[in-house]
Amino acid sequence: MFDGSDPIDITPAERRARLRLARSARVGPITFHEALAHFGSARVACATLATVSDTAIEREERALAALGGRFLVMGDADYPAALAALPDAPPVLSMLGDPGLLGRPTLAIVGAREASLAGRHFAADLSSTLGAAGFVIASGLARGIDAAAHEAALDTSTVAVLACGVDQAYPPQNAALQETIAARGLILSEVALGAPPIARAFPRRNRIVSGLSAGIVVIEAAARSGSLITAQRAAEQGREVFVVPGSPMDPRYAGSNSLIRDGAILVRDANDILSVLGRPRAAAQRLEKPAQISAESDTARIVQALGSVPTAVDELVRRCQVSAASVAEVLMALELEGRLERHRGNRVSLI
Repeated sequence: MFDGSDPIDITPAERRARLRLARSARVGPITFHEALAHFGSARVACATLATVSDTAIEREERALAALGGRFLVMGDADYPAALAALPDAPPVLSMLGDPGLLGRPTLAIVGAREASLAGRHFAADLSSTLGAAGFVIASGLARGIDAAAHEAALDTSTVAVLACGVDQAYPPQNAALQETIAARGLILSEVALGAPPIARAFPRRNRIVSGLSAGIVVIEAAARSGSLITAQRAAEQGREVFVVPGSPMDPRYAGSNSLIRDGAILVRDANDILSVLGRPRAAAQRLEKPAQISAESDTARIVQALGSVPTAVDELVRRCQVSAASVAEVLMALELEGRLERHRGNRVSLI
């Protein structure tokens, strides 16, 4: 029986057949592996199951090469062993960038798309510290926590896994970041070139993010969020699940705190992760100056001080050490954006 975790030396004909089988209609990862086990090879399976021609595969291969990429097929020498061991391992991945990163220790950082400034700060700090400790940082290139983690790891190494074709920019606001990662890190996708992001592709993408990694760090996961699904898959895959805690009154941390209650490892800083993984402690870093995010502006300090719990405006002035006029200006801007709620007693909170 075929076991994707075993090293295999596949022939060019078998490799091409695996590409055809993986791209065929109604052949997902589980069906692909069952077909190999049943028929003994993709070449034999294709006679019954393939709906894609050699010509179509050649066309996609040429288009991917024109972008500077190539296919990574299960059975290739550089296919990651940890990923291959999964029962639903992706049969084929499109790659743009440095495939050598797949051979290095990797950690995933995921979290809220609509992340708080503090959450993005923490993600950036963790990412840069863990990157400096030798880890490649993997994530899903979503807004918020994912983007902050990728940006902070550009100088070390980062891998972005997409839910669309590697030739598609999603989300659009991360197009420049996606292009930079392709040039300085690695972009991966299980789906074909030109494929748009669809709902069912995101959970499938998430299993790859966690499957590549020794552990996954969750930051700001609400009660029902994709990050919780990723954490669940990571636990099923035997990966460590690390979680940054938050206020029980902040709905952005409802899922995160539930994961800790259920046995996930609480994270206060990067050393909580490194100690579990048997790595040397990292030098202390200042959280107020994380990569890619300026925390010196009045606006940053004020927004960072706010949360879902109502806070007195006078307390904001004292805590942030800025003028009352500056606080009033920032609060007005937040209110106009629909992000601020005012309460009795001159108190405010983020929505």
